[in-house]
Amino acid sequence: MEEKYELKYHDTEQDHWWFRSRRNCILNLLRNAPRDSKILDIGCSSGVLLNDLRRLGFSVDNLYGIDISPRSIENAKKTGLIHVEVMDAQEITLNEKFDFIIASDCLEHLKDDEKALRNWYNLLSPGGRVLIFVPAFMSLWSHHDVVNMHFRRYTRGELQHKMQQTGFAVTRSGFWNFFLFIPVYTMRKINNIFGFSRKPSGDISELPKPVNSFLTALVNFENFLLTKVRFPFGVSTFCIAEKS
Repeated sequence: MEEKYELKYHDTEQDHWWFRSRRNCILNLLRNAPRDSKILDIGCSSGVLLNDLRRLGFSVDNLYGIDISPRSIENAKKTGLIHVEVMDAQEITLNEKFDFIIASDCLEHLKDDEKALRNWYNLLSPGGRVLIFVPAFMSLWSHHDVVNMHFRRYTRGELQHKMQQTGFAVTRSGFWNFFLFIPVYTMRKINNIFGFSRKPSGDISELPKPVNSFLTALVNFENFLLTKVRFPFGVSTFCIAEKS
């Protein structure tokens, strides 16, 4: 991602509604996992998710993270995380096997996503699981994707197909951020036509606390519903898969 965006990302990743509610979704998926599970967070940034897992009772000795950004890894180490390294997500060379791999908004940054998926597959223990979240639908492409240096956005079927081609057994797939899809789609189309939004921070910006709190609560409510229903579309799509 561009440097100005990265600085804004680190300033907001702890409390911004998008990041908080997405971490909540991932934590819900891992809430019942054995606490001695070995977990790798690909694109870990400053280690906020890893520290949330630590607070849930997962051992810091079993929490690993990689990120392409030296600034991110430096920030993560300052929080007390041990196993965090600067590394290319297409060529992770850790001498470990993991029970869970998390890649949240990472795959779209990689030029060769199929190479990355093969690498991640090999890093899993037999029966291990991967949780992947990516931006959905090229129709939502905007300046935000440019600032983030995305190569693509995905449909649910495209992501699922690539994972199955790699050897993963997909156990669940769907969409996330359903409630805000129409507002996001509308605003991005308007911005694309008229060029209103060319902020170096893309769509990530600090909001008034009441607005941020409302959006966090709204998407967290969606996270609860996601355990019971499958939404037909969303701003993001995800896959949960096992290594057979």
